[in-house]
Amino acid sequence: MNSLSKKIKFNWIVVHLLLIAYSLTVVYPAILVIFNSFKSTSEIFASPYGLPKSFSFTNYINAWNEANFGVYFKNSIFVTAISVFLVLLIASLAAYVLARFKFKGSFVIYFLFLLGLMLPIRLAIIPLYILIRDLGLLDTYTGLILVYVASGLSFSIFILYTFFKSIPDEMVEAARIEGANSFQIYYKIMLPLVRPALSTVAIFNFMSYWNDFFFPYILIKDESLYTVPVGISNFFGEYTTDWSLLFAALALSIIPVVIVFFVMSKQFIEGLTAGAMK
Repeated sequence: MNSLSKKIKFNWIVVHLLLIAYSLTVVYPAILVIFNSFKSTSEIFASPYGLPKSFSFTNYINAWNEANFGVYFKNSIFVTAISVFLVLLIASLAAYVLARFKFKGSFVIYFLFLLGLMLPIRLAIIPLYILIRDLGLLDTYTGLILVYVASGLSFSIFILYTFFKSIPDEMVEAARIEGANSFQIYYKIMLPLVRPALSTVAIFNFMSYWNDFFFPYILIKDESLYTVPVGISNFFGEYTTDWSLLFAALALSIIPVVIVFFVMSKQFIEGLTAGAMK
């Protein structure tokens, strides 16, 4: 028993050391970006890995105002928030119906959604571009949001379907006896129970939309409508680049992702606890 206990403890230490090493490799680039965001361009070249001489927010102010980053930031917040909300709404409704109601062709519909996981949407950019153009949605948030929602539905429905399917039928039958209709069962009983899945879907899609460069670059040509990834590309000059402003913009772009991750992670844990208690 003593030998087994030592082996378990050794394995625990090794695993945690590997996790710590991996965490450092992930966190270090972000820390490097934050430190360099307080430096001037000359100081960045002189000491790229060192601490800044002073922690001045001048670079952040200049990036936000003079470099037009504030506009890009607000655009990304708007597009990402609307896209995530629509994906959660549509995917949860679709997964609820497919998982809890039996009707002819339900499996075929579910299988068609799963096909979206097998076909990279970026490979269909030419017909997609033509479709958005013919609908008159180029250079609009509507066209970009529709593409984001369509691209996120397959994964979201796949995750939510499994959670809806695992909820016992007895809970639904008890709610029906109490007089609840199908929609009341959906938003009063089902949604609270699948909060872990909703949090997973929200985090996954938020990070995907927020960091996406491809679709905004193809579908948006008006600079005033640029999102953060496309807007940051404007910080690279043809001959010179103001690296201080670039790092400040990169540091600002990290903030929403960190906030959403911590907020949704907390809800994820609370959802698991609530589900266990019920």
